[in-house]
Amino acid sequence: MVMSLDRLILDYDLKIRGVLHIGAHWGEEQPDYAKHGVKNMIFFEPVKANYEMLLDYLPGDDGIKTFNIALGNEVGTREMFTETANRGQSCSLLEPDLHLSQYPRIRFDDKEVVVINKLDNIEFDRMLYNMINIDVQGYELEVFRGAVGTLKNIDIIYSEVNRDEVYKECARVEQLDAFLDTFGFIRVETDWIGKTWGDALYLKKNA
Repeated sequence: MVMSLDRLILDYDLKIRGVLHIGAHWGEEQPDYAKHGVKNMIFFEPVKANYEMLLDYLPGDDGIKTFNIALGNEVGTREMFTETANRGQSCSLLEPDLHLSQYPRIRFDDKEVVVINKLDNIEFDRMLYNMINIDVQGYELEVFRGAVGTLKNIDIIYSEVNRDEVYKECARVEQLDAFLDTFGFIRVETDWIGKTWGDALYLKKNA
C-alpha cells in the first residue's frame, strides 16, 4: 500500500470488519490489518510461487483464508504474464505496455496458466468483510464486474489505479470511478506514483 493504513483509518475514521485482499502477493499487509484488530482476512493470489510465499508468511489463524486463484469476470483458466525481477509484484493477466519502458529492469520472461473465477462465486460469509484491497495490475475493473453482489457489503475500497496503458487495455481511473459510482462509492483520495499509476481510496457514500 502506497498510502499508510494507519493514517487512512485515522483521517477517515474507518471501521474495518474484514478485508478481501485481491492480488495479495506475499501478504505483506497482514500485520497492519492485525494491528488494527481486523480478524477476518481473505487473500487471493494466483501466481504459484507468490502463493507459496504467502502461505509461509501468514500466521496460522482461523480468521485468515487463502485462495490460489485469479479473480475477474469469467470462469476457467487464463495465461498470466509473469516476472521475477520485481519479486513477482508486477505479474498481470494483461500484456505489459508502458510498464516495459517505465521499468526496463522488470522483464516479463515467462507465462503461467492460472485459474480464474468471479469473486461472487467464492463462498464465504460476506457480512464479515467490508473492505477490498486490490492490486491486480490494471485488471481491477474486470474483478469488480465479477463482484457486483459482493460490493453490496463493501464500504471501503483501496485500489491501484491507472491514468494510461501501463498494461495493454487496462482500466483507467475514470472507468473505475464511473463503475464504482453505480454502487455508491466515491474516490476520496489518490496518491499518484509518477504520471501513469497510483493508489486510490474509495468510500461508500452512505457508510
